[in-house]
Amino acid sequence: MLYQFNELQKLALSPLRMSAQFQSQVLRSPFNPMAETPQARTMAAAYELFAESTQYHGKPAFGLHETTIDGKPVPVVEEIIHRLPFGQLKHFKRETNRKDPKIMVVAPMSGHFATLLRGTVEALLPDHDVYITDWRDASSVPLFEGSFDLNDYIDYLREFLTVLGPETHVLAVCQPGVPVLAAVALMSEEDDKNVPLSMTLMGSPIDTRRHPTVPCKLAMDHSLEWFERTVIHHVPIVYPGAFRKVYPGFLQLGGFVSMNLDRHMEAHLKQFEHLVEGDGDSADKHRSFYSEYNAVMDLSAEYYLQTIETVFQKQLLAKGEMLYRGEQLVKPSSIRKTALLTVEGELDDISGIGQTVAAHDLCTNLAESKREHYEQEGVGHYGVFNGSKFRKFIAPRIGKFVRKHDKLS
Repeated sequence: MLYQFNELQKLALSPLRMSAQFQSQVLRSPFNPMAETPQARTMAAAYELFAESTQYHGKPAFGLHETTIDGKPVPVVEEIIHRLPFGQLKHFKRETNRKDPKIMVVAPMSGHFATLLRGTVEALLPDHDVYITDWRDASSVPLFEGSFDLNDYIDYLREFLTVLGPETHVLAVCQPGVPVLAAVALMSEEDDKNVPLSMTLMGSPIDTRRHPTVPCKLAMDHSLEWFERTVIHHVPIVYPGAFRKVYPGFLQLGGFVSMNLDRHMEAHLKQFEHLVEGDGDSADKHRSFYSEYNAVMDLSAEYYLQTIETVFQKQLLAKGEMLYRGEQLVKPSSIRKTALLTVEGELDDISGIGQTVAAHDLCTNLAESKREHYEQEGVGHYGVFNGSKFRKFIAPRIGKFVRKHDKLS
């Protein structure tokens, strides 16, 4: 019923939002003699903020049509090179003949769309041939397409790497650190020719026993049955994925917001002040961030529950007990050829300090020359893969690491 209530709420707010937008436009109209009075500006700002806060956001576009290479603008074209039911592999094709390292960015399947990594991709484009895993909203996947769990996630990664072929690098942001490490371990054990040259794990919960954060503690304090009973719902009949069991994106978003409620309230208060003052640039930045942040997708129940149990409750990979499809032991010690870079943020409140660097302890047979770790001061979870410090410090370090271990250099 919670899913249906959310849909009803969207419908109920729609006429109010439209009315607020209309009132804001009337109050700001140059034909309104009261438009520049403090009262009119304040009322217009209040109406506009209400309309923004209640706006429904679908899947955003990446919108990356150009990059800069050697100081010159170069067109970028998005193309889908491989499709699967729950995700596709997207290529940001640059109109250049330059042979840069090929890198597959693995976006998290944790509520937001892959476009959350727009800034990550944008920073990598000048020096890399970039691909990304573009995950699909589970509510859009018909039941006849089958289920999707953590094992399927690993299979998707292996298939994408096979499509890209040898001499590929892989970069995982947050949640996919575990399945990426597992996929590379399985490929290494089988001496797969498509095993990546390097893998970069950023803010990933490899071992959640180290400095457990609020999400880690939540998972540990409740049983798997509690999660299934509390947050798993069936997709309503009006969606293509009707009757599929999912963890709704709106619940995930609620969890994100509640973790930093004071920060979000402060951000909206500042937005109100920007609107009153007519500071369009600052207001646009706020609007752009929240249109992305509020765009969420549903996760398949099988994947979500298996991730909760494997990663956060039992830490099976960290303990050397993770089984692929319940049969094959995942052995990071099998990794010998794939170089490893781990990146953490000093203020990360999602994947705490020490959780990502734990990957080095698992890759016991990896040479020291193939290992690096970097901790960025003054950034939280989002800052690990986006923002000014990512662009200035982290992205260049990733680029240097990738080129060091790339056969083209």
